[in-house]
Amino acid sequence: YLAIERERHEANRQQRIEEKTIFDELRLAFGKKGIQAMIIEAAIPEIEVEANRLLGRMTNNQMHVRFETQRETLKGDTVETLDINIADELGTRPYELFSGGEAFRVNFAIRIALSRLLARRAGAQLQLLVIDEGFGTQDTEGRERLVEAINSIQDDFARILVITHIEELKDAFPVRVEVTKTALGSQFRLT
Repeated sequence: YLAIERERHEANRQQRIEEKTIFDELRLAFGKKGIQAMIIEAAIPEIEVEANRLLGRMTNNQMHVRFETQRETLKGDTVETLDINIADELGTRPYELFSGGEAFRVNFAIRIALSRLLARRAGAQLQLLVIDEGFGTQDTEGRERLVEAINSIQDDFARILVITHIEELKDAFPVRVEVTKTALGSQFRLT
């Protein structure tokens, strides 16, 4: 009887060892260095190309971004990271050293690139883009280039809403919704 019981326990133990091996493999596959890292590694070049295409259009090819997903530590080890390197005619600098207008253009290009990637992967069309007050950080040339960039991507969206208080931009887009504060509340007019 003890021999049979021992065999049953040994078989049970072997089954648990096999299950643990499978779970360890699943843990690695679904961990941060597994499938998600593979997806990110595959998406990064596409996002970078699209962001640089838009950024080039907005900056007369003066700025570009590069994504780095690995960095060497002081000890010489390699760690996973997501560093966004931005370069212009002065060279590569940290994000914090770019002006508000420059940072806005970089952010805009990366957001549109991400949106396009996600929409393509979902098999969907981008429906709505809302840009809220991004023009105030731009000089006149930056505003013109941003308007050009928006117009160049308009076919990718069913609607683009640009919210601005800058008078010179009111005629930059074909249809406007003007909102006016009154004593009775806000009123809008479609022009």
